Amino acid sequence: MSMTYEECRAPRQAQPVPDISNHVIEQFKMQDKVCIVTGGSRGIGSAVAEGLAEAGAHVVIVSSSNNLSLDEKAAALAQRHGVRACGIRCNVADPAEVDSLICRVRNEFGRIDVFVANAGICKPQPILEQTFEDYHAQMDVNVHGVVYCAKYVGRVFQDQGFGNFIITTSISGRVVTVPIDHTIYNTTKAAAIHLGKSLAREWRGFARVNMVSPGWIKTEMSEDVPSINEASRMATMGRLGTT
Repeated sequence: MSMTYEECRAPRQAQPVPDISNHVIEQFKMQDKVCIVTGGSRGIGSAVAEGLAEAGAHVVIVSSSNNLSLDEKAAALAQRHGVRACGIRCNVADPAEVDSLICRVRNEFGRIDVFVANAGICKPQPILEQTFEDYHAQMDVNVHGVVYCAKYVGRVFQDQGFGNFIITTSISGRVVTVPIDHTIYNTTKAAAIHLGKSLAREWRGFARVNMVSPGWIKTEMSEDVPSINEASRMATMGRLGTT
């Protein structure tokens, strides 16, 4: 909101500087923090969960699939890094399931420090060929799912007085750099970016909100041949990145 020059001259109390260590490595420690990662069983989400556990966080890996290996992945993560880890099945496109997820984690761990809204899907097809079912599926996970997660974990953050909400968006939501058959996916990621910007302002009194916008990353979602070819042509390094 714009202000006049005189309004800008009015005294305003600044927010206090956070009480954090001056040591850069200490700033990256996540000792005993409780972190939830949706879409955490594979790809970028799996790497994020691993990184958080390496830094000392307790991690909840969330996946919509009925993959029996989810519990095994969580157990292996806990054993490797000496943290608590569990796998929970949740369809982020269902608000009731998201509500249940947040309640369960808070009850079992006592708090939630970080929520990584990473779950996403992509159905590459030109809009003239794509079905409305595919359109709604992408909107339900990539946009509505993030809103549901924000709605329920945001209440916890507000009650606690702290929290960090991180959205995995995409470079495609900022600049259209992927093949032309990703129109709907690009749109969902652009929506997620603006959602994150608005949430950062809305929650500035009790939580932080950030977006991470990866470029071309080699995962199970990136097996679309035109995307791989485009990455080889346009990406700075001339290849897909790795998780």
